[in-house]
Formats: sequence, structure tokens, C-alpha cells
Amino acid sequence: MNVPDISIYYFGAIALVLIGLYAALVKKNLLKILIGLSIMETGVNLLLISIGYVSGKSAPILSEGVGPTQAVDPIPQALVLTAIVIGVATTAMALSAVVLIYEKYRTLNVEEIRRLRG
Repeated sequence: MNVPDISIYYFGAIALVLIGLYAALVKKNLLKILIGLSIMETGVNLLLISIGYVSGKSAPILSEGVGPTQAVDPIPQALVLTAIVIGVATTAMALSAVVLIYEKYRTLNVEEIRRLRG
């Protein structure tokens, strides 16, 4: 069975999304949940970049000998770059929220935090 090269990226992206989903749903530690969400985001970004890939075409950078018909569509790359920046910002905000939660409750276990809320 001959599998095309691009499908490896699809499988990798789906695997990353599933690993992140597992961590977000099963783990009880807030940091592990946050890491799972970050892994899931990376999988989605890889999937979007894989969809925008066209075999035999070059990156959409102005250079000699590369015309508009020989370059890939730059929209998926721009969307993923924006998603990465937004993801880093939201991860930083979530980490600061986790630090505040730890300072207040002295635990990162979700079940303990729910119990301590009273």
C-alpha cells in the first residue's frame, strides 16, 4: 500500500489533536490540561498548513523566477501564523490564571479546587 507523503501530515495532525483532547478531558491537573490544549492547537495548525500545501510549488515569497502560478496560496499560512500568535497569547493568559488559582487554593487538582470552593 503506497501512502502519499502529504497524508502523513494529516495523520500526525489528527494524532496531535487526539492526544491533546485526551489530556484535556482525562487529566485533573490544570497545567496538564493546559498543555493538552496547546498540543491540540498545534495539531489544528499542522492540519491547516497541510491542507494549504501543494506539491511542486514554492513558498509565496517574491523572488526571481517564481511567478504567481508557481507559488502556493499564502492565505492558509497567514491564518496559521495568526492562530499561533493568538494561541501563545491565550496560553500566557491561562498560565497566569493557573498561577493565581494555585496561589489561592494551593493546589492544581481540578477536583480539589471544586471541593474547596464550598
